[in-house]
Amino acid sequence: MRTLTGILSQKSKIEYLESCRARYPSRNRVARSAMIDEVSDTFGWDRKHTIKALNRKVSLGQGARKRGSKATYTEEVKVVIVEIWKRSEQPCGKLLKPTLPLWLGSYEARHGDLSEEVRSKILQCSPRQLDRITAAHKLGAPGRHGRSTGRTSHRLKSSVAVHCGPWEVDRPGWLEVDTVSHGGGSSSGEFMWSLTLTDIHTGWTELAGLWGNSGREVCVGLRRVEARLPFEMLGFDCDNGSEFLNTAVENHLLGQGRPPKWTRSRAYKKNDQAHVEQKNFTHVRQLLGYGRFDDLQLVELVNDLYENAWLPLRNLFTPSMKLIEKKRIGSKVSKTYDSPQTPCDRLLACPQVSEETKQKLRAKRAEFVPLALSDLIERKLKVIQEIIGEIEERRAEERWRAGEIAEVIPGVAPASGTYCQNHHQKP
Repeated sequence: MRTLTGILSQKSKIEYLESCRARYPSRNRVARSAMIDEVSDTFGWDRKHTIKALNRKVSLGQGARKRGSKATYTEEVKVVIVEIWKRSEQPCGKLLKPTLPLWLGSYEARHGDLSEEVRSKILQCSPRQLDRITAAHKLGAPGRHGRSTGRTSHRLKSSVAVHCGPWEVDRPGWLEVDTVSHGGGSSSGEFMWSLTLTDIHTGWTELAGLWGNSGREVCVGLRRVEARLPFEMLGFDCDNGSEFLNTAVENHLLGQGRPPKWTRSRAYKKNDQAHVEQKNFTHVRQLLGYGRFDDLQLVELVNDLYENAWLPLRNLFTPSMKLIEKKRIGSKVSKTYDSPQTPCDRLLACPQVSEETKQKLRAKRAEFVPLALSDLIERKLKVIQEIIGEIEERRAEERWRAGEIAEVIPGVAPASGTYCQNHHQKP
């Protein structure tokens, strides 16, 4: 017999089962076996489950008892975890667990004190359980890929040494450097770039907005970053782009009292700069998206966002894991990571960092509140989005006047770019 569970209503299922239960005790062995087969085919059950149902050992409908252990974490606990998870850039469970104690004080200051039981359950929640709690709030957005806009560099390729392979450093200051294009997929005209510097030992990351990617602009960004770095630059590892291999950057780096060791990656080997490439996505693309930033005023707005909100949040309050060992056993690769820590905590734990620097870092972290930083990021992003929206509407109107498009819908930008869309998407 064909299963009828998709045809019968819930009321009909309950009435049918109750009718079978009433007739089941009075049947002989053969008739009982036939009834078991009939009910099993109707509901799609196994015979053992059907026998239990006919003997009233399992229920159907509202009287059914939910199996399994009782829920350990209440809704109050889940609300706190999900709120901190969203505000801390939606990390995985392994990174969220060390994030919670850093952010709980800020959450209580804003929403009121939590009971000891709730606080205890939040802090004892395992990384796997944190993943299960936050899974229902994730958005499955398809990824996008940027486009390369680099150009061939010149003679400095022969004088700057190539570095490849793992870094073996025991102190901060060895930096991987790269630039990110905000041209919306086109390299024509003038537009904004982001300069990214990532410390190998601690993961400390600095960003600067540039107007174009000339050597002079890169030097402007480097001076801006060096003024706020909490450690001395010991190494400068870049790719083979002409924005780095030029005389302006050469004079800036080698003209210092203690010039850093200047190295470059192999051509077309992006994994040589895996650290900074990762930060290009997590710190730049996830924040600003892949759209075109071709208005000069956006540079200062983005720099303000980077310096006063985004970088303090990422460097002081967002833990990350660091790969410490990788082994290949046959066709499988086994990776070992250290315990999740914020870049700030790694600096505080480093014996090569002076006590004066550590005191400044502690004082700087005490100035900020994580939830307030998260709100500030949203406000600054909103201003940037409004300016980009106005630019897109103006550009669409120009295209309409030129006859390139049929109509312009007020308030709706053309679908040629994505602006800040993958930052803080909430269900």
